[in-house]
Amino acid sequence: FKSLANDPFDKPPCRGCSSYLVEPYIKCAECGPSPFLLCLQCFTRGYEYKKHQSDHKYEIMTSDFPVLEPGWTAQEEMALLEAVMDCGFGNWSDVAYQMRTKTKEECEGHYMKNFINNPLFSSTLLNLRQMEDHLSRTADTAIPFKPTDDPPRPSFDSQVSRDMAGYMPARADFMEEFDNYAEWDLKDIDFVDDDSDILHALKVAVVDIYHSRLKERQRRKKIIRDHGLINLRKFQILERRYPKEVQDLYDAMRRFARVVGPIEHDKFIESHTLEFELRREIRRLQEYRREGIQSFCGAKVYERVKRMREDERRKRNMLCDILQYIHDSRACQQWLHKQAAIDAGITPVVTTITTSGRRSAPPLNLTGLPGTEKLNEREKELCQVVRLVPGAYLEYKQALLNECRRQGGLRLAQARSLIKIDVNKTRKIYDFLIKEGYINKA
Repeated sequence: FKSLANDPFDKPPCRGCSSYLVEPYIKCAECGPSPFLLCLQCFTRGYEYKKHQSDHKYEIMTSDFPVLEPGWTAQEEMALLEAVMDCGFGNWSDVAYQMRTKTKEECEGHYMKNFINNPLFSSTLLNLRQMEDHLSRTADTAIPFKPTDDPPRPSFDSQVSRDMAGYMPARADFMEEFDNYAEWDLKDIDFVDDDSDILHALKVAVVDIYHSRLKERQRRKKIIRDHGLINLRKFQILERRYPKEVQDLYDAMRRFARVVGPIEHDKFIESHTLEFELRREIRRLQEYRREGIQSFCGAKVYERVKRMREDERRKRNMLCDILQYIHDSRACQQWLHKQAAIDAGITPVVTTITTSGRRSAPPLNLTGLPGTEKLNEREKELCQVVRLVPGAYLEYKQALLNECRRQGGLRLAQARSLIKIDVNKTRKIYDFLIKEGYINKA
């Protein structure tokens, strides 16, 4: 069965009686190339004309059968698509009026279910989009700054506000302009009629210099907006998607971003990312060839065995490290815990042991120190390991909590600027507060 539109004016008339064809009707499968169409009455009489014989193979032309779901024939599906095209998507009242056979709710529900939210269509579109991205990976992978993006609105004098160089989103301008005091050179200039030619030319030259400084100010603003540097946090997150090697290249080439537009600059970076990935795959294939691997199945086995071999080598190196620190009972215990964690298949979390050969300092005795009773067991253990008196720890903890509450998050660099002690101790306090849920990362 094949379907055609039900409008008789869209089809040639019956070759037997010249009447308008109404579905179902007959089409000869052997006569051609122009279709030989007959109505059911002429077909039952065995109508023959020139080369057409009544015993020829034929096709029944109708659209009265379901396609996507029961209750909707192929004819109604085509009528629905034509109505949506004529009336516009969302105008379901006019669509239903044009179809005549379905209500507004039925038209909307059927269209949304089968043509918008259909998982078959969505997966097909997704595969096409992935294929497009694979063929032209550098076409749509730039990081343009769209003027419609809403920049963050941090509180005044916060770290985010300083990172944004005092940008005011409501005014789309900066609190302090580049070359902020350029106008001072013009505040005392006044053109009067009795100026000499030299003085007049000098004043005009000062105004021209001021105009050039304004152009430089606008140029810098354009670079910031085009490359998305206003929302610095978002820009940095997008930048971290690159591998370490490409990030180093990005940092080196950032100074040339002002020469080209943001799209061209990001295409340049993306092309180097693709080159890096291709080189990495080539090195991997070359390694397979050196090892005599000739199939993908063999490559999978090789990778599995290679990981096992690396795990065994890491265990042997760990045993050597344990023997090196065998005189330090605490360090030896840490390495044994790390070995047990690796054997259990989890990621070990052990403090790094220095290679200077010195014994680590003994834990701090908190007995009798003021503020000890305010600490829980985990905080007491932290103060003992870090060798920090409870009073100082409570002071540092409160300062970090206040700053985190004020900014909505805290970074390690901000914690180090607040706590003027050893940076390693600050990191341990910061990580401990993050782990315990007292503060959260910015």
